[in-house]
Amino acid sequence: MEQIVNFKAILFPSDGRQPTMVPLMTSLMSIPAHHASYTHSPSRMPHPEVHMDYIAEGLGPRAWKYHLVEALDGMNRKFAAPYIIFYPVVSRDGMPFPVNKAIQEIQGSAFIESVAWRGNIVVAKYRENPFTSMIDASMADFPILKNYLLTHGCPGH
Repeated sequence: MEQIVNFKAILFPSDGRQPTMVPLMTSLMSIPAHHASYTHSPSRMPHPEVHMDYIAEGLGPRAWKYHLVEALDGMNRKFAAPYIIFYPVVSRDGMPFPVNKAIQEIQGSAFIESVAWRGNIVVAKYRENPFTSMIDASMADFPILKNYLLTHGCPGH
C-alpha cells in the first residue's frame, strides 16, 4: 500500500508572492486497531510544514494548527468539499512569524494586525473528514478562499 500520497493545495506565501498550487504530502497515521474498519479510509497526516518557512523542525504536527472552513458567512448550507487552512504556530527561533503579505493584500483596509495570518498558509480541501478524505484543490477555489480570508483573521488570537 502506498505510504505517501500528495494532494493539490494552495499556498499563500508570507512574502507577498501570488498564491500558487503546491503538492501537500500526506502519510498514513498509525491508529489503534479498534478504530480500524474496512469501510473507512485510513487517516492521513498532512505535512504542510514542508511549505512553511521558519517553522520549528522535528515537532511535526505540533508546529502547526489548522482551521476548518465549512461555509462562508451568510450561507445556509455547508460546502460539499470544505477547506482546511494550515498555519504555523511554533517558529524555529521563538519569534513571531512574519505577517502574511499575500493575505494582508487581500484584506486591504480590513487588515487588522492583531488577528493577522502569519507565515506561509497552506489550504487543502476535503470531503466528510479532513484526515480521511482529502481531495485536490485548484485555483478555481481561490475566489472562495479570498472571500473567506477577506473577512476572517487567524483563529487563536
